[in-house]
Amino acid sequence: MSSSGNQSYDVTAESTAPPAAVWALLLDARSWPDWSPVGSLEMGASQGISADGRDDVGAIRAFRTGKTVTRERITALDPERRFAYEGVDVPVMTDYQAAVELRETSGGGTQIRWHGTYRVGRGKALFFRWYLRRFMRDMATGLADHAGGPVRKP
Repeated sequence: MSSSGNQSYDVTAESTAPPAAVWALLLDARSWPDWSPVGSLEMGASQGISADGRDDVGAIRAFRTGKTVTRERITALDPERRFAYEGVDVPVMTDYQAAVELRETSGGGTQIRWHGTYRVGRGKALFFRWYLRRFMRDMATGLADHAGGPVRKP
């Protein structure tokens, strides 16, 4: 695949839930279809998934969205602060690296920053820039809402 160079996304959301509640959802691959646009966790294509919902560095999670299955490996965990992963098998994209960073807000909630970089083939960059930014925004806001609800501005 000829590449169009590095692309990126960077989205944020804020939850009323504390970082520990948000963190628990990130670690538990089985919860992702409950709060995100991801359709299902594909256990047969995953490796190292924890029975107790606390996946560790090296676990490979396979998620189905529509007809597409992506496989991603957890690369770093800084409890309640940073969850990082990389694409192992992500159709159309290469060199996918992402992180979810959590920061406690002054009110005890959590600011969620989900960002990543990737490469796509020529001719796909504009579509993926639009699609992935929207998809990942829905991931971040779904996580925020499911963990404890979005922050309501007065």
